[in-house]
Amino acid sequence: MTEAHIQQVHREVADLGVWLGAEHFTEAQYDEHLREFLRDRPEGSIGVFAYGSLIWKPVFEPAATMGATALGWERAFTLRLKRFRGTPECPGLMMQIDQGGSCEGVLHIVPPEREWEVLSDLWRREMTVRPPGNLPRWIEVEVDRRIWRAIAFTANPESANYAGRLTLDEVAACLSEACGHWGSGAEYLLQTITALEREGIQDCYLWDLQERVADLIEARVLRDKQDEIPRQPG
Repeated sequence: MTEAHIQQVHREVADLGVWLGAEHFTEAQYDEHLREFLRDRPEGSIGVFAYGSLIWKPVFEPAATMGATALGWERAFTLRLKRFRGTPECPGLMMQIDQGGSCEGVLHIVPPEREWEVLSDLWRREMTVRPPGNLPRWIEVEVDRRIWRAIAFTANPESANYAGRLTLDEVAACLSEACGHWGSGAEYLLQTITALEREGIQDCYLWDLQERVADLIEARVLRDKQDEIPRQPG
């Protein structure tokens, strides 16, 4: 998939704001949620496991960065989006990690002197509604044969926006069409793959997915061109 494919999906979309019928976090609820979460923190510096957009669009400048593998978690497009990279009429999908397999990514170490500030910003970026569709957990990641307990934002089957395990074709069909005010799902996929390549990570699922998305976009463009050709009278 290339930037040319992205341009075929992109369109200007107005942000309609909060999702009607959903309970959104208040500032006080964000702080309460974070305080409760940190009660189970490990000793020492906190690490955040990045596997997608946190690699190419990080919230903070890490004190250190290292390759890591999440044990028992794998990438999957499981979060349904009616905003950001989708609309109520054409919902999108966001990648998360869901249980099963393993996942290579990057561990970002939070600067200890800015811990609350950094995590507060992270909580507000990654979560919007209650219960959160993008659920923070302490997970085990392997770094140089050592096990860390790190923060990761994971799939939440109890969320109303949890899409479940979709087939490759179902995900590809969505990403080839959906677009919101943040951009398209196809753009999100390409940016993630590009960032992973820079880190020396290849995820076969994402590589297969981008090929399928590109094929669907090209097929739609071809159909649109054929529909524009005036028919000759018989």
